[in-house]
Amino acid sequence: MKSCKHIFFDLDRTLWDFDAAAEVAFERIYEKYQLKSLGIPSAHDFHEVYHPLNEQLWVLYRANKITKDDLNRTRFVLPLEHYGIHDTTLADHLSEDYVYWSPRIVRLVPGTLELLDYLKPKYHLHLITNGFQEVQHTKLSGSGMEPYFETLTVSEEVGVKKPDPEIFYHALAKAHAKPSESLMIGDEMAVDIDGARAVGMDTVLFNPKNETIEGERTFEVRNLNEIREIL
Repeated sequence: MKSCKHIFFDLDRTLWDFDAAAEVAFERIYEKYQLKSLGIPSAHDFHEVYHPLNEQLWVLYRANKITKDDLNRTRFVLPLEHYGIHDTTLADHLSEDYVYWSPRIVRLVPGTLELLDYLKPKYHLHLITNGFQEVQHTKLSGSGMEPYFETLTVSEEVGVKKPDPEIFYHALAKAHAKPSESLMIGDEMAVDIDGARAVGMDTVLFNPKNETIEGERTFEVRNLNEIREIL
């Protein structure tokens, strides 16, 4: 891609192994709050219940149908209710601890730092993420990724979320980049790829599970190392 000068990455599940970090965070809160005594069989079981409920709430959050506070509380209220536990105070404590621990438990997608080392001398690197501002900054500073990126665009700062074209235009302006010389790399078709395509950027879909995913993209890779073959 001779015309490419700027590479924009999604963060969660593209570079940051969100699910692996979450598993460890759940183990910590499970032990701290003695959730086994409340009838929750294991931290893994609790996370398995939590995960799809959290994903549903994030869809609502991206669509501006619920607030950040709604998301943070409800994503623990609902899985607790699954086990017959109706305790909003406990849900709030779990949420606070989860938000604290999850970005501090460093788990990167295999090949992340090697890829960034390869790309940094050749391209301007940037991040566009829908995560919460304080959480995403913590992930970057604690993981060693921060020095690689020239700009970070967080939806909470901009006031709109991917796939809204406005966040991509904002990120491009912040980076002094043109869509025609920019590439977006992300794991979600509807959020990362469709949004970037809408503003004229080339795209790479990161699809580690080799799922069948409908939609147009410029490239698709199964692991981060394959991106070297494109760039």
